[in-house]
Amino acid sequence: MPKKLSKYNQKRDFKKTSEPIGKSVKSKKKLHFCVQHHAARKDHYDLRLELNGVLISWAVPKGPSYNPKDKRLAVHVEDHPLSYRHFEGTIPKGEYGGGTVMLWDYGEWDPISKNPQISLKKGSLKFYLKGNRLRGAWTLIKYKENNWLLIKENDNITLYDDISYFNTSIKTGRTIEEIAHNFKAKKINEEIIIEGVKITNPNKVIFKNPKITKLDIVLYYQSIAPLMLPLIKNRLVSVIRAPSGVNGPKFFKKHLENTNSGLGKIKITNNKGNKEDYYYIKNIKGLISEVQMNSFEFHIWGSKVPNINKPDMLVFDLDPDKNLSLKKVREGVLDLKSILDELNLNSNLKTSGGKGYHIIVPIKNTSWSNFRTIAKNIAELMVTKWPQKYTSNMSKEKREGKIFIDWFRNTLGATSVAPYSLRLREKAPISMPISWDELNTIKPNEIRLTKKAKNKF
Repeated sequence: MPKKLSKYNQKRDFKKTSEPIGKSVKSKKKLHFCVQHHAARKDHYDLRLELNGVLISWAVPKGPSYNPKDKRLAVHVEDHPLSYRHFEGTIPKGEYGGGTVMLWDYGEWDPISKNPQISLKKGSLKFYLKGNRLRGAWTLIKYKENNWLLIKENDNITLYDDISYFNTSIKTGRTIEEIAHNFKAKKINEEIIIEGVKITNPNKVIFKNPKITKLDIVLYYQSIAPLMLPLIKNRLVSVIRAPSGVNGPKFFKKHLENTNSGLGKIKITNNKGNKEDYYYIKNIKGLISEVQMNSFEFHIWGSKVPNINKPDMLVFDLDPDKNLSLKKVREGVLDLKSILDELNLNSNLKTSGGKGYHIIVPIKNTSWSNFRTIAKNIAELMVTKWPQKYTSNMSKEKREGKIFIDWFRNTLGATSVAPYSLRLREKAPISMPISWDELNTIKPNEIRLTKKAKNKF
């Protein structure tokens, strides 16, 4: 029996549990980690870091938190075999750890400490996670016996506020309840298949800093689909494809080239009188099939199928001159909101994933002509009220020292970046819905999903 895993093996009856038998192996250059949601007698999350051929493990009762102020208890438990990072299933009642185990996240990790073994013995380990739901720098600090604290470093990487956003397996897409009842798994692995869509070249590097692969992007869109799909479903889409990664050639696609059950199409007459096939996403299969075709950034129309000629979503993009401070941009957002409030128009907010913010205004029962007029009048009203601060003119020369209120995307055929879409820019930012009271705490290109804005759009 491997000495490192003797405690692990002694605690389990492998004739009864489907957990893997403990066998230590030699760690390779890349170190893996996983987080498992364990619905045992006491519900908790297990953090496991690969080191020296085993998984060093901690039970975290409340789970990890992206808030650097949260100091989450992490109880050091016995080492687990490296194969345990793939385990998902139900441990029989009465057995050690009896309950259902869901693979909540996995990926690679890098020690920030020069010698992680020594750091563990000293009781302070700093490390960098490259997962799908957990990313960035973290610290584990020992304070007595087996009790440690898991703390997020303040590195401006915050994907979401609450781990309860993600209640499905990163491996199979199932909930705890579905795993407990042994519902059929939607298998996701290195030869990845999601909802009938096979993903090729999963290890292709799309972003170099931080390193993000095609598989990482697939898993992101799979995880975010419950939030993203209700906002983009049945809206015509245009996508930006980057088959060679963010630093390679990119191209814009808006016409349907082939179809499957996850995509729909509609013929639209263009300005020249020619009919062209446009398309829209119907479900997660359609979303993932686009990612398989190297479509990583999604843009949507302001109207839905089948009511293409009835726009329902005004979008204003506040695009600042490069020399303007973030404070000025945030003032611009609030100035626009004040005008919308005066007009009794409800509005929502999201980050652009770039330099500014997007303000979204629901509008009903109007034509594209009226829609465009409404958008133009609001932008010009803002410029009239504060001419020294804003411009509605697209010319670069007119923008110097000002914020451009881009209202031009509110026309037939124009698009805006979709909520929760990845942006093909440095550091892979995401266009995220946020609440109005989060404006002063979340930057336009910050990677962060917040609970407050979850259901606001």
